[in-house]
Order: sequence, then C-alpha cells, then structure tokens
Amino acid sequence: MSHPPVVLGLRALNLGDFCTALPAWKALRRAFPDHRTVLAAPGWQRPLVALCPAIDELVPTDALAPVSRPVHRAAVTVNLHGRGPESSRLLAASDPGRLVAFFHDDVVATIDGPRWDDDEHEVTRWCRLVTTVGAGADPTDLALERPTVAAPRVGATVLHAGASAPARRWPVERWARLARALRRRGHDVVLTGTAAELPRSRRISALADLEPTSDLTGRTGLAELAALVAHARLVVSGDTGTAHLASAYGTPSVILFGPTPPTTWGPPAAGPHRVLWAGGRGDPHGDAVDPGLLALSVDAVLAAVDDLTAADDRAPGPRRRSAKGTVTPSIPGAPELLPVVQPARRAVDDPVGSTPP
Repeated sequence: MSHPPVVLGLRALNLGDFCTALPAWKALRRAFPDHRTVLAAPGWQRPLVALCPAIDELVPTDALAPVSRPVHRAAVTVNLHGRGPESSRLLAASDPGRLVAFFHDDVVATIDGPRWDDDEHEVTRWCRLVTTVGAGADPTDLALERPTVAAPRVGATVLHAGASAPARRWPVERWARLARALRRRGHDVVLTGTAAELPRSRRISALADLEPTSDLTGRTGLAELAALVAHARLVVSGDTGTAHLASAYGTPSVILFGPTPPTTWGPPAAGPHRVLWAGGRGDPHGDAVDPGLLALSVDAVLAAVDDLTAADDRAPGPRRRSAKGTVTPSIPGAPELLPVVQPARRAVDDPVGSTPP
C-alpha cells in the first residue's frame, strides 16, 4: 500500500510560535492537498495540532534534535523554525525532495531561499516563505478550532501574568491592582500560568484578595487553556502565548508589549484587541523587567480595557468568535491588518538578519 507524500515543517518552539505559523500551515495544506502534513515540534503541542485541520500529524522533537525516520526524505520540508544555519542543516540532512528555507550563507541548500528580514512581522515572515512553493497565504487567517473539552470558566476575564523571561514580566503589584480594579468593574477575574509560575500567581491572588478558585495557574492543560480563552470575556496578557490564543479565537485582548514591539509580534489590528507599548526596544530574554514595560501604568491598562469593552458593547449583534471579520476598528499604534500574500515569482531580497534558529 502506497503512502501519500509528506510535507514536513519544523517549528520546535513555544505556544505563540505555533499560533503565528498557522496561516503558513493553512497555505501549505491548500498548495499540497494530496500530501500528508507533518509538524516536527515538542510533544506537548499535540492538543493544539488537534485544533488545526491543516496539520495531519505531530512528530515529537525537542529544539534542534534530529527529525525521526517517518519523515526522512519528505517530498517538501519547510524550515518554519528560524533562519538557520543549524535548523536548515538539520533539515537538509533528512534528504528532502525540496527544502524550503530562508537563505543563509553557510547552508548551500538554501541558496535559492528568500532573505530574512529582522523587522518583519512574525506571521508575515512565514507566509512569505511558503509563497516560494506556490502557497498563497492569508496572514489574517489565525483561527483555531474550539476544543471539545469544557472551559474551566465561561465569560471570565483572564489575566496571564507570566512570561518566559523576566524582561517581559509586568510587576506582580500592578497585576494585583489591575485584578482588584477589574473586579470592582464587575469582571470575573481568573489567573492563568504554568506550574512554575505558581509563586507569582499566588502573590497576585493574595494581594488582590482573589478566591482560591480564581487561580487556575498550573491547573489547566493546553486544551483547557484554549477553551478558557475561547470562551473568555477578555484576556489581559504580556507578549506571550496566551495573547496569541486570544487572536486565534477572536477574544478581546489587551496586550502589554515590551521590549519587543507589536509591529513584529502583535495581533491583527482589525481584531478586538488593544496594544500597549511605550515605544522602546530591548532584550526579550533579559533578566530584569524592561523599562518600556515598566512605563505602562495600571491606569493605562484599565483605560484600554474600558475602551475595548465599550467598543464591544456598541458592536451590532453578537460578537463573532473568529480571528477574521471582527467588528472593531483598527487600533492606532498596532500593526495594520496584513494583506493577503500571493506567491512570488522570485525570492524577496531583504537584508539578512541575525536571529538565532
């Protein structure tokens, strides 16, 4: 019995990285309808793959570990992980029929690839890459299917106070003040985060005098977190994966940016989102809170929440829960709604960046 040819994509990264590559995956599915699409990524992402029909299978891999034999010699292998050289070398070694990757001086197999642009929005970047194999991508098509599991809470205002690096963590005291103020406005506030973030959430919960049942930190799997966000009234988050889930479900969100600008990682401006950014740039992996993030006050966040909820209240009919076609207008200072990217006849000639793989 013959097996269908495989399109393999490597993106062994985090939750937000998975979400920002969704339009590229959907484009690959349309371009190769008779192929089996396979994502090489950490195994914990399996619940997300189940919510994206454009991906048929997940092959577990960690960071830049060798890709397993079931996808050796894939018909098309796409480097959705970075610009290389390590990731591109790894994929070239799997002997694909065709390697699709950004150009890198040190990897001969990428000589025909498009050039990397450090300032490009993360969603647009991967859409542009897949156009080189004729996959026309829509950068606004960020939607995920809703999980079949029950949401831990429906209609809640989700505060996600954590981030992978201290540079992107707004102070605990400000999250607590925000939680108190939102409760006074009638919001059902819940906290989310990983088990490692429990001490931080417990401090916020204590300062804000939240009920123990309002702290869901470490108590939700990935599918439950997705269901919570999909059925939430509002999400307030730093620049992290939960913010991208809000974009995937069209859930209103207020996102605190710093040190990375929203022009590279922000939500679609046509969606029900508000972006706060002081304008500075810094190291997103830094060991201290970024000064730009510290410049964002609790009052500024509350004003964005009030503006967003007022806009939602004025919207005609029920609010749509999708990443496209939302009813709220573009937001000044946020990335503009990205146009459809059509296949190009030749590679885009942008300056080569220095982002690690």
